Amino acid sequence: MTNWLKDVFGTEKPIIGMCHILALPGDPGYDAEKGMDWVVTRARQDLLALQRGGVDAILFSNEFSLPYLTKVETITSVSVARVIGELKSDIRIPYGVNMLWDPSASIDVAMATGGQFVREIFTGVYSSDFGLWNTDAGKTIRHQHAIGAQSVKLFFNIVPEAARYIGERDIADIARSTIFNARPDALCVSGLTAGAETSFQTLEQVKNVAKDTPVFANTGVRENNVQDQLAIADGAIVGTAFKYESVTWNAIEEARVASFMSKVRQFRTK
Repeated sequence: MTNWLKDVFGTEKPIIGMCHILALPGDPGYDAEKGMDWVVTRARQDLLALQRGGVDAILFSNEFSLPYLTKVETITSVSVARVIGELKSDIRIPYGVNMLWDPSASIDVAMATGGQFVREIFTGVYSSDFGLWNTDAGKTIRHQHAIGAQSVKLFFNIVPEAARYIGERDIADIARSTIFNARPDALCVSGLTAGAETSFQTLEQVKNVAKDTPVFANTGVRENNVQDQLAIADGAIVGTAFKYESVTWNAIEEARVASFMSKVRQFRTK
């Protein structure tokens, strides 16, 4: 296992907490009456709750921008950059960016705001709820280098939510060829949607072929399964489990984060 996880996150088996940003200008759910100041306020509340609860890193995502685009509009990137910029003085831990579902935009916003990693769909062709979903990893990674963002770590989600890979390939083959062809910094394995548990079997299949590439459980990690998930995965990205009543669209509950992270610390000291 490479040691970059500890270099970036300060620990092994890091937990990355999701800071889900409310709907933004141009999104159907945007609240124009409350405006962007309200979006920033809510993001700050969630950020502080996650930090006080003890997560190792934050992933900012335009989670409320439903229905998602595979190439986001400029206003969305600008708005997320504004949110992160206004929160910079409050951020105490590493953070990343996820512009759903646009890998180049994710890298752009991370580079512009000082983010250290991104999570996205970089490879594959999928039949999805958003139509035919195609990618171009070569173009995206060349763009990363063109803008000087080589230090931004790339988390490749190889089991995208709400989509199915086109072609008869099992997940182990997908993981193996993704690592060979695109050299991701980490792989993410997901359930069907946000909050849906990541399959232990799928995690094991990916982990068995990933070798020195870290593998993260990407959805559905909860207090009652986190130790089992971390027994396989090299870390986890957590959103829904930290929300009031475990509802994806609710605000972060600090007590939930703290209780969850207590279980994580117990696991790390075994």
